[in-house]
Amino acid sequence: MSIKESILNIFAHKRTDKIIFSPRLYYWYIGNRLYLTIKKHRNNTIPSHFLGKTQMEIYKMLHACPRYVYETLYIDLIETKLNSDSNIIIERHYGSKQGETIISYKTPLGNLKQIESIGGGLGGHPTEYPIKSLDDLKVMEYILENTTYTFSSNNFIKAEKEFGELGVVSTYLPHSPYQKLVTELMGFSRTVLFLKRYPDIIEKFMLFLARQDDKVYDEIIHSPIKILNLGENIDGNLSPPHYFEKYLIPYYERRVKQIHQAGKYCHIHMDGSLKDLLPYLEYLPFDGFEALTAYPQGDVSLEEIKEAIGDKILLDGIPSILFLPEYSIDYIKNYFNQVIDIFYPHLILGISDELSPNGDIKKVEYLAEEVKDFEF
Repeated sequence: MSIKESILNIFAHKRTDKIIFSPRLYYWYIGNRLYLTIKKHRNNTIPSHFLGKTQMEIYKMLHACPRYVYETLYIDLIETKLNSDSNIIIERHYGSKQGETIISYKTPLGNLKQIESIGGGLGGHPTEYPIKSLDDLKVMEYILENTTYTFSSNNFIKAEKEFGELGVVSTYLPHSPYQKLVTELMGFSRTVLFLKRYPDIIEKFMLFLARQDDKVYDEIIHSPIKILNLGENIDGNLSPPHYFEKYLIPYYERRVKQIHQAGKYCHIHMDGSLKDLLPYLEYLPFDGFEALTAYPQGDVSLEEIKEAIGDKILLDGIPSILFLPEYSIDYIKNYFNQVIDIFYPHLILGISDELSPNGDIKKVEYLAEEVKDFEF
C-alpha cells in the first residue's frame, strides 16, 4: 500500500499497514535558504546531504510525505485574479524597517494600506491591517467583489505528477469570515472593538465575506482535490467560546456539509490554546484536526485531546518545541510512542505545526527511522 493510498484509507477509516509521517518542512526549508548554494545557508548544523536539495527530494530521503502543494511546490491550486476593468491598483514596496513590505490598494472608492514583516516562512505577518475604519469596509468590499478565483487544472496535474504515490495533493481553504477579520483584515483588537461598537455593520460585512467564499468553494467542490484543510489557526484566546459558538461553528457546519456532499474530506488547523475549546471538538463536523498541540508547548495533554476528538484523525502530534536543543532524543522517542499508543490508527504523524527554522532536522531524521522500523 502506497503512502497516498494509506492517507486516503485513514480518512475513510479503512485499514492501513503503516504509520504515515508528514512533517511540514517549508518554514525550516525557506528559513534556512536550502535552495541556495551551500556557502549561503544560514544554519551550518544542517547535514550536508540536505543542502541544495528540493523539498520533494528531502521528503523522499526521509520516507515522508508532503502535505500542501503551495508549501512544497510553491504553486496555487486556486488562482486569484483582479478584474481588469476594476481600476484597482496594488503596489508593493519596501518599508523603512528590515524585512518590511508596504502594500497599497488604490481603488475608485478609496485607498487602503497594510504592512507586513517577513518571518521565517514564505510570507510575512501583518503589523498594520488594511481595514481601520468603517469607511474602509466599502473599499475592501469593492476589492473582493472584483476578485475572481479559478481552479488550476494545470497546476493540479503538475502537483499530482510531483507528489506521485508519496502523498495526496491538498490545499487550504479561505479563513472563515471571523478569522479573516482577526488574521488578515482588521486584527484581533479592532475586530472585537468593532463587534462591540458596530455589531450590525460588522456582522453584515461577515455575511458579505461568506458570500465571497462561495466563489472559492464553487471551484473547490467541482475539482478533483480529495482532502482539504480549513487553515483557521484557531486559538482559544482569539476565538473564545462566545465567538466560537456564534460565528465559527455555524460556518463550519455549512462548509463541511458542502465538502462531504462532494465526496471530499476536510480537516481544520487549530494550533493555539485549546483548553476552553476542547468541549466543542467532539461535535465539530470535521474529519480530522491538524496541529492540536499538547504539553509542553500547548495547554492540554495528549489524553485530553484524544478524549475530545474520539476517533477523528489527528494530523501531527509532536510539538515543534521538542525539536529545539533543550529536548533530548529520548524525550522525543518517548513522546512519539505516546502519540502512537493514543491515536493510531486515526493518525497522520507530523510536527505541531511546522518545523521552525532553528529546529533540528536530525531529530526529524530520527523520527523518520522510528516510523520506518516501527512494529505493530
